[in-house]
Amino acid sequence: MMKRSYNRRVFLTTSATSIFAASCGKNGAATEPPLVTDPRATDGDDQHEPTWEERFAITVGRSDADLIGEDDRVIQAAVDYVARRGGGTVNIKPGTYTLRNAIQLASDIRIVGSGPETIITKHASNTVRLTEDSDWYDQEITLADSSGFDVGDGVVLRAKNPHNGGQEVIKRTLVARHGNRFRLNEGLRKNLWLSGTPTCSSTFPLLTSEYTQNVEIADLTLDGNRANNELLDGNYGGCIFLQDCRRYQIRNVTAKNYHGDGISFQICHDVKVQDCRCFDNANLGLHPGSGSQRPVILRNELARNNIGLFWCWGVKYGLAEGNRINDNRQFGVSIGHNDTNNVMRDNDIRNSGQVGILFRDDDRGKDFWANRNTIENNRIVNSGGRNGAAIDIYGKTKDVRIIGNELTETRSPEARVGVRIRSLVGPVELQANRFSGFSANVVDERFA
Repeated sequence: MMKRSYNRRVFLTTSATSIFAASCGKNGAATEPPLVTDPRATDGDDQHEPTWEERFAITVGRSDADLIGEDDRVIQAAVDYVARRGGGTVNIKPGTYTLRNAIQLASDIRIVGSGPETIITKHASNTVRLTEDSDWYDQEITLADSSGFDVGDGVVLRAKNPHNGGQEVIKRTLVARHGNRFRLNEGLRKNLWLSGTPTCSSTFPLLTSEYTQNVEIADLTLDGNRANNELLDGNYGGCIFLQDCRRYQIRNVTAKNYHGDGISFQICHDVKVQDCRCFDNANLGLHPGSGSQRPVILRNELARNNIGLFWCWGVKYGLAEGNRINDNRQFGVSIGHNDTNNVMRDNDIRNSGQVGILFRDDDRGKDFWANRNTIENNRIVNSGGRNGAAIDIYGKTKDVRIIGNELTETRSPEARVGVRIRSLVGPVELQANRFSGFSANVVDERFA
């Protein structure tokens, strides 16, 4: 008689198979679990939550509030207080609040203002050079002149990497000082050697967070004081800058005049930006950034930025619908490196400086182009100079659907075209689009 031998791996595999089979219907297809119709607050479960009539809240104001003040310290104190009590709402009353450091958001909070009457801005930035070497393990810097810096300030440290020549960018807070020498809130973890001409700038995002979730930002006016601040690009800053976050809702926020981006989020999933305004920012109005999955961008106004809507690297399964993207200096919309399976529908894109919608040529790998995106029922008017295009598709981009759009040129035709398809582009579906005023409706260089 043969003996049967089981090890732990075989037992677990067999058990898992049995459990899966038991959960399937007669035809072997998995069935859906029951809908949650009466949720309860259960420890560790953030998927379903009852609707509560009242939640913990605290008010911030220049007077007549729970916490009184007009700078980052009072707003940060309110955020931290609410977060330590398990979440709730920070209500910022009307007034102007001038920051010397970013507001660090926490999970499970709402930060809500009074629309145009609640203004969050920042002081003018100052940039000085460092006068002592700091190694990657150090937690201090020495400035040439510390007169424009205070303990508590948010700063950006920049230097040329001494090994490869690339730029290092480090965001820190000054927490102690002795003369021109400052202690930082965290170690550097990068070398700031004098050979790399290191500098310290008092610039930062206005609202920011890392590794948080379930946050709402609403009814605020964020003014980056662009004229008096140094550039901080959207990989590090903006009126709002998020990194590695989940499930954010940004609603009815004005993000303007930042020397960088209006709203930028990097590796952030299920972010919804709706009914916001991104005006007059030096770089990008709205920047769904690297690796962000399923962004939803609804009914926003993106105007007078360098680029209105910039899909960054690897942004997938996003929706941009009902937005007004006007008067941006370079492109209305730019999409490229591995940004796939996104839909842009029912947007107005007008008066773009070069191109209405640009598909970038991000030739960095085997298949890194903006494939399988849909452009549907948009209105694209007056794009670029005499050689401008409403839609311009570069590189080896493929499987793009351009359906039912209205492409219009109200100036003289010159050499302007509706859709330009470059020579290496793969399959493009053009269907039911309407053209008016161009020298050529479609220029397809694949067949030139």
